Parts: sequence; structure tokens; C-alpha cells
Amino acid sequence: MTVIDISPSVMQFLLAFIVVAPLLGAVAALLPAPPGLRGKNPDQAVLRHGVTVTGAVLIAAIVLAVGFDHDHPATMQATTDISWIPALGVRIHLGIDGISLPLLLLTALLTFLCALYSYFKPPAGPSPKAFIALVLVLESGTLATFAVLDLLLFFLAFEMVLIPMYFLIARWGGDQRRAAAWKFILYTLLGSVVMLLGLLLIGLKSGTFDMVALATDNGRGLTTSVQVIAVLAIGIGLAVKTPMWPLHSWLPDAHTAAPTVGSVLLAGVLLKMGTYGFVRILLPIAPDGMRTFAPYLAAFAVVGIVYGSLACLALARNGAKGDLKRLIAYSSVGHMGFVLLGIATMTPTGVNGALFANIAHGLITGLLFFLVGAIKDRYGTADLDTLAGATGAALYGRAPRLGALLAFAAVASLGLPGLAGFWGEMLTLFGAYSPAEGLSRPAFRTFMAIGAFGTLLTAAYMLIVVRRVCMGEHAPHSQLSPDDRTPQPADGPGRPTAAGSPSQLADIQTYEAAAWTPLAALTVLAGLWPAILLGLTDPAVQKLLAGGKS
Repeated sequence: MTVIDISPSVMQFLLAFIVVAPLLGAVAALLPAPPGLRGKNPDQAVLRHGVTVTGAVLIAAIVLAVGFDHDHPATMQATTDISWIPALGVRIHLGIDGISLPLLLLTALLTFLCALYSYFKPPAGPSPKAFIALVLVLESGTLATFAVLDLLLFFLAFEMVLIPMYFLIARWGGDQRRAAAWKFILYTLLGSVVMLLGLLLIGLKSGTFDMVALATDNGRGLTTSVQVIAVLAIGIGLAVKTPMWPLHSWLPDAHTAAPTVGSVLLAGVLLKMGTYGFVRILLPIAPDGMRTFAPYLAAFAVVGIVYGSLACLALARNGAKGDLKRLIAYSSVGHMGFVLLGIATMTPTGVNGALFANIAHGLITGLLFFLVGAIKDRYGTADLDTLAGATGAALYGRAPRLGALLAFAAVASLGLPGLAGFWGEMLTLFGAYSPAEGLSRPAFRTFMAIGAFGTLLTAAYMLIVVRRVCMGEHAPHSQLSPDDRTPQPADGPGRPTAAGSPSQLADIQTYEAAAWTPLAALTVLAGLWPAILLGLTDPAVQKLLAGGKS
């Protein structure tokens, strides 16, 4: 069933346009604007260009989704297959199925919302011209990662996002931005070098780099030892990007230093590239190798769930001087642990849960980083003790709509039933209860119990954050110092009053509502109607795990 019948050639064009248009837009952003488009403010003109390009890509992605045959989500659609480097057998092979389509839409949506937000609140730093060009290159690389069906093209797209994200952190970030950017680039590049060796091993041993042909072969052309080496090499590169404990240490620094838009894209889109690689490449192409490493992957995943939650609890406690952006970054380590646990089960239930949790994390954590960025702009800090001690009323009393939306995002993140965060975690735990044949059931049930304990820890730190930031500490009036009671906003949206009375902050602005409402609405929609996503992913996952057989 397709909502609108679109010809295959138009579908091909739309997918190619989605991948290439941001790249062309990035080049155009660096060129001098035509006389009629310069406007009075060249900076606003280039920011408007960013909104236009990302908006066009989002519209094309929506049209692609509307023309997608939802009766056959396991079939590759909108495919393009052109020989590129015949000597190496590399082809420009593009296509989407029920696994990649939701990630494509999520990337297009988040990048558009970031461009829209930046138009009204340009990032502090150098000229917006380079900023918009970097965001567009980042979008192109991410979309290409989810659309290409050739191992070497996948690697090129996977690497393409590193440079723009490095510069976004290093040039437009906050304190310690250069150190954080270096840490990000070194970790990811080292992981990628190892990953390339694994991809080349698969291509050379099987005689093809085509991901569809390799998935259909289901590892039959590769010996078990080759599969084990390939999974180890490729898995390290993917695990760094995911990030999996203990390869996660670049993430909190990168998030804390990144500008708001950088944090949203890093959490909402870039982390998904790693888990997508596990599902698209390792599960179908090297199943025996995955079966060997699945218990270890699951063990690292549940350690990450508990570790991330304990780190958040440590940051959230009174007097810890914890940074709210850093706390949300550590929460991502825990949430992505659930995704890796679902993949490690090697079952349709677990992998569907992983893919659902991927999308839910992109929506919810993207919204959280938008909100934390807005709070930091208003208060001039993201320090939890300062935010909590600002006034007895805190956000609920000073910016009630902002406080309510932060509380909504927090309860969505902790997995409240009826919101998107619930289904992914539940399905991954169900998958761990009954893992694939050949995997130790007692071990995975132990992992399931540890993961379930992690959900309680997640609820604990998120509720502490809501209580402290939204409600305040409720300390007696005399115990609050004047500095605690009246923080000075960074860029003046608040209205400081006499010490001891809650000064009002600017509540949600119109442009903020425009950027944040789609994420909140989709979080509710996915929570109440999970079939809208599972109906796409399940047939594709079943086919993938069955070795290309529907």
C-alpha cells in the first residue's frame, strides 16, 4: 500500500536528491549570495538559506515516505545502482527499506529544526556562513550513511560527518571546546581505521562490497574465523560511534562543549549511525561472528546502562556542581545500551526494540538538548546547583511552559508508558528474555534483570532533575544567598528583581515552540501508536535475520 502512487524513477530521484542536495547547499552557502538574495543582513541571508535547503530535503523525505510501498517494507525501494569504480567493484548503490526510512526522516527533521532554531538564535561564534555549510555537510553524510548499500560508500559516508562535527564543536562550542573536539575526532578516527580493515576483509573474501548481495548470502561465503575477525574490527568502529561503554568517554565532553544545535544533531542522529551499522551490516552479513560476540556485546550494553545511570545520579545530587548538559549526555550512554542489548539478542523482538529505541532516543534527547540549551541561555549556566537554588519556585514559577516541557521530556526519557521511550526498552528486555538460538538463555536473562534495574535508576535521576530544576530546592528563604536567589541571565531574556523575589524568565518563544513542538508531538504519537514504526521495521528485520528470505 502506498499513500500516493509515485513512479520508481521519481522515487530514485527523490532519494538521490535527499543525499546530494545538502552537499550542493553547503557549497552554495560558501559562495557570495546573488544580489537579490543578500537582504540587509548577509548573516540572516545565509541562515535563511540553511532553513530553505533543509526544508526542501525534509519535504523530499516526506514525499519519499508517502510514496514508499508500506505493504513491502522489507524490499529495497527507490534503488539506484551505478558502477563507480569498476576495478574495485564499488558501485553507487542507494536504496531504502523499513529499517532505513525512519532514520532518514528523523535526520531530515532534526536538521531542519536545528536550522530553523539557528535562524532565530544564531550560534555565538564566527560567521554563520561556515556554520550552515558544516551543518549541511553533516546532514548529507548522515543521510548517505542510511541510504547507501555498498560497504565502501558506507564507510565514506560514515567518515564524512566527523570533520563538520569537529569544527562545530571546536569553533562554536563552549568551555574546553578544543579539547573536547580533539577527543571526539581521535576516538572516532581510530575506531574507523579498524572498521575499514574489517569492511575490506569482508569485501575481499566474499568478492563483493554490495550489502544486499552480502545480506542475502547471510555469511555462507565467509568462514567463521573471517566473520569473527570482521565483527571484532567493524564492531569496534561502530561501538565508538554508538557509543558503547567503555568507548564512550569522548561523548560527555563533546556534548558539554558543543553548541545547542551540535548537541541535538550529535545525540539525535550521529549516535544512530553506529547502531544502524550493527543492524545493516553485522547481523545479516556475519551472523556466526555476531553469535560469538553477542554475549559480550550484551554484557557491555548492560554495564553501560547501569554506569550511565549512576553517573547521572552522581551529577544530579545536591552539591555535586553537575552540568545538566553533561547529565543528558551520560543518559545517552544508558539509552544506547538498551539499543545494543536489543541487537545482541539477535531476535526480531530485540532488534525491533533497538530500532524503536533509536528513533525514540533521537526525538526525546534531541528535545532535551534543545531545552537545556534554552535554559543555559536564560540563566547563563547549566550548573544544576545554580539552577535548583535560583528560587523556591524554579522553572515552574519563572517560566512555567518551559518547565512543563522539560518535565514532559524527562518522563518520556525515563520510559513512561504511552510515550515513545517505553516501547523500545520494553521490547529489548523481552528480546533478552528469549534470545536467539545458540545464545545462553540464563546469561541473557541476567542481562535483562540488570537492564530492568537500569530503568529504575533512569527514573530516579530524571525525577531528581525535574524536582530540582523545575521545582527548586524548597530551601528556607533565609538559607538562600542573594546570589542563589537572583541569577543574572546570560543574554537578557529574564527580568531580575529585588533579591528574594522570583525574577521572571522569558518563557517559550514562538520560534522555540516551532522547533520543539514536532519532537514532542512525535514522542506522543510513537508512544500511543507504536505500530506506525514497528509496521515498517518488523518485516525488514525478519527478512534481514532470515538471510534475505521474506
